[in-house]
Order: sequence, then structure tokens, then C-alpha cells
Amino acid sequence: MAKRKAEATHRAEHYTYTVRWSEEDSAFVGRVAEFPSLAAHGHTLEAALAEIKFVVSEVLKDLTTSGEEIPEPFGKRKFSGKFVVRVPESVHRKLAIRATEEGVSLNQLVNSKLER
Repeated sequence: MAKRKAEATHRAEHYTYTVRWSEEDSAFVGRVAEFPSLAAHGHTLEAALAEIKFVVSEVLKDLTTSGEEIPEPFGKRKFSGKFVVRVPESVHRKLAIRATEEGVSLNQLVNSKLER
């Protein structure tokens, strides 16, 4: 996870949030991708989102005060577009055969499957 010293430019609104209904909790649960251990509940989707944003803003204040590193928001990170995926030899073979049958490169085949 990319981290850097806490700065004033890090704002709670810059992070990546999800809110889902939890049958177990009988509430909506908000989470933030860059801080996977954080969660907040709300009776509505909007309340859960507001609560998790509040929690993140408080965490950012604490990290800034202590000078600790904080995760950089995904929206501000640079990605190379490359990553290595290890698969079993049999899967690699099947994909290579499929790519050849479709007349595309293995990279094009995998890209098309990932984009779906």
C-alpha cells in the first residue's frame, strides 16, 4: 500500500468508499478501501457514508498530529498498468490456446476478460 507522511492535502473526501447492507448488523456498513480496518454503521446508506467519512477525517487528524504515514488515496496514486499474475501451467496453456484460436495476443485476451 502506498504511504506517505501526513499532509494537509489529504482529505476524507479523496478516499474510496463503499456502503453495503449487513443483514448480520441490521444496518448499512461503510468502509474505506485505503483503511481496510475501518468501518462505520448507519441506519441509512447516507448515514453510513457520512459516518465513515467522519471516522476517516478523525484518523487523518490523528495521523497528521503524530506525523505518522497515511495511505495515499487511490485517486492520487499512479499505476503502471502492469502486474504479474501467476497461474497454474494448465491455465496458462488454455489461455494461450484460446488466444491463438481467437487470433489475438495472450495479453489482449486477458485484458478483454478482465474488462468484463
